Amino acid sequence: MDFNYSPEDEAFRAEVRAWLENNREYAPPARSPLDDGSPEDWKARIRWHKRLNEGGWVAVHWPKEYGGRGATVMQRLIFREELARLDLTEPFLGMGISLLGPTLMHWGTDEQKRRHLPAILRGDEVWCQGYSEPGAGSDLASLKTRAEDQGDYFLVNGQKVWTSMAQFADWIFLLVRTDPDAPKHKGISYLLVDMHSPGITVRPLVQMTGGRGFNEVFFEDVRVPKANIVGQKNNGWQVAITTLMFERSGNYGESASQQVRELIELARRVPRNGGVAWDDAGVRQRVARFASEAAALKYTGYRQLTRQLKGAPPGPEGSIMKLCGTELNLAIALYAMELLGPYSQLDFEAPFALDSGKWSLRMLAARGPTIYAGTNQIQHNIIGERVLGLPKG
Repeated sequence: MDFNYSPEDEAFRAEVRAWLENNREYAPPARSPLDDGSPEDWKARIRWHKRLNEGGWVAVHWPKEYGGRGATVMQRLIFREELARLDLTEPFLGMGISLLGPTLMHWGTDEQKRRHLPAILRGDEVWCQGYSEPGAGSDLASLKTRAEDQGDYFLVNGQKVWTSMAQFADWIFLLVRTDPDAPKHKGISYLLVDMHSPGITVRPLVQMTGGRGFNEVFFEDVRVPKANIVGQKNNGWQVAITTLMFERSGNYGESASQQVRELIELARRVPRNGGVAWDDAGVRQRVARFASEAAALKYTGYRQLTRQLKGAPPGPEGSIMKLCGTELNLAIALYAMELLGPYSQLDFEAPFALDSGKWSLRMLAARGPTIYAGTNQIQHNIIGERVLGLPKG
């Protein structure tokens, strides 16, 4: 890969920068680390998403034929850099842009693409992910939610759990068992289900951080048209893996680099031995190690993005990004607790808390990413078997 910016890239940066500077007033304020998906926060996200879409800046990496800009790897990175420069973010409206949209591009019918992709871009359809169940987390193929063939439709019964933003979702992409007698990786189908269908109940799950983004979703005799199946009946595992690969190829390197910068700022303020923590060479060495790991993640992510932009679904290499990124995120949060010392005991937004107590909140939340999207133990297996070609243990 050539890491130099071409004239086209520089022109793209100028266009992005000018638009963002002229429209930043529509963006919500910097998101609270709590990020509990409150109605006020959600309305602000919707407003910013729609403004970005009006300017053609939603899903810039999507192919032009599906409403994106067909941005190259470098242009996608430029877009993120320009957002970060102004302390802005891409609004998170569920899993439509990042997961369901790219999956439909590879597996969906023409009608499914026409029906859903434009609505996702407009922010008119919010999607959540129906994978995990109480008895099927890391061993996802053990799922028991059933979809019985009733001729023109499927009848769905079962439960999903840890469903992010289900309280706001219009649709859910759902893994169901359509052949209970088949081996567990067989007999699974991938369905698109309207969350407003009769028989669906959403219940919140409050986390120890106080956040309310997760939910349980219950299905009781929910009718789903046959036209809503993605891929072939009983062959949904292949489709599901495609979605998981997109999920595991996030920009962990960029978020880690931002956290390293914030950690440096913290170390320069925390009092220690008559000075500040940053005066300690041991602290600087530890932070330098975090910075090196974040840079390695960033460049590994470039390789994964290149694969997607060539039209291929993400490969198992995305597991490396997920594994290393979440472990680094956890390590940074735990080290921040060491730096803070007694200040680490102060809650988020407590009086006298440094950085408003955001590091304590991050520490409480940092274990979660090592579990969701396939636990890190599962990622070790995937990397060993599919990337390194090692025999199964």
